[in-house]
Amino acid sequence: MIYVDNAATTFPKPKIVTDKIMECSLGYAGNPGRSGHKLAMKMDLEIYETREKICKLINGTEPLNVIFTFNATDSLNIAIKGVLEKGNHVITTSMEHNSVLRPLNQLRKDGIIDLSIVYADKQGYVEPQKIFDAVTPQTKLIVTTHMSNVFGTIVDIKSIGEFCKENNILYLVDAAQSIGVLDIDVQDMNIDLLAFPGHKALFGPMGTGALYIKEGIKVKPLRQGGTGSYSHSIDQPDLYPDSLESGTPNGVGIIALRKGIDFINEVCIDNIRNHEISLKNHFIDLLKDNDDIILYGTLDDRQGAVVSLNVKDMDSSEVSYILSDEFDIYTRPGFHCAPLAHKSLGTDELGAIRFSFGYFNTIKEVEECVNALKIIIERIKK
Repeated sequence: MIYVDNAATTFPKPKIVTDKIMECSLGYAGNPGRSGHKLAMKMDLEIYETREKICKLINGTEPLNVIFTFNATDSLNIAIKGVLEKGNHVITTSMEHNSVLRPLNQLRKDGIIDLSIVYADKQGYVEPQKIFDAVTPQTKLIVTTHMSNVFGTIVDIKSIGEFCKENNILYLVDAAQSIGVLDIDVQDMNIDLLAFPGHKALFGPMGTGALYIKEGIKVKPLRQGGTGSYSHSIDQPDLYPDSLESGTPNGVGIIALRKGIDFINEVCIDNIRNHEISLKNHFIDLLKDNDDIILYGTLDDRQGAVVSLNVKDMDSSEVSYILSDEFDIYTRPGFHCAPLAHKSLGTDELGAIRFSFGYFNTIKEVEECVNALKIIIERIKK
């Protein structure tokens, strides 16, 4: 089996992550903050330790401003709907996942916001100046991905963050594909809100995610309910993280997520990034001169370890099915929940086959992927 669908979720997870799931599930999975017994208190403490680990990873300033969610979609919805008000103008890009585009489009359709979408070039690169040029006096928020989930192109979030700070505009970054691989410093990059999942390059379980909120920024709750705090009142608490964390959290998953971050710290994020980029570069080098393969993206250092392609005269879903069924190579075909990204690169009718490499992939596996594609091409030529 060759798993190259790490942009969807990383697989396999490090053993220390799966071991922690079992240890917590069998040993102390009490409901955090809901009672005074030892199991609940231990769970509460370990969840806080995960907040600290995340805060340190992104150079945040306040662990209590790490809000646990169920995935990046949850984080993005909380952030977007929690800071916008009627009459606000928002700028985003064509490279966004539907987790950004759909909530923004719904707010636009409901007459709450005005929305500008800045299109990437034909390689999927977003020029920051085009974002700056779209600003109006009503611009409240700019939302961009850090790295495209379809074409791997990396956005210059530091330049955008500096512009937002200078112009008193909130900046929300979708770090679903970048956290755990690319360096993120919320202070240096002037990021006000950082949304991300736990189950991708942080190596945590599905059903985990977080939203980091810069100190001083108020995010209205998307939902209300039990928090284990201020239980004598029917009003939602007005402090982080309680105000945004109603209901029982995925405590086991959150604690296991901490072990994913421990794994990253042990291996070193630079080593993870360099390994994944070497896989991406080797893959591109082996295919770039093949006339039967169409490669998308910048194909340079502005692209992470995600490469989408098409085989000429073949449907992307058909190729992906053959790779899975005959070669045990697992990719993702289609439109990847990012329709405007495909429109930007001209694949909005074809879709594309995405190869997303991870830390546990090898050069040999990359070469086997290329050989499988060549076999498929030779077959259709006969």
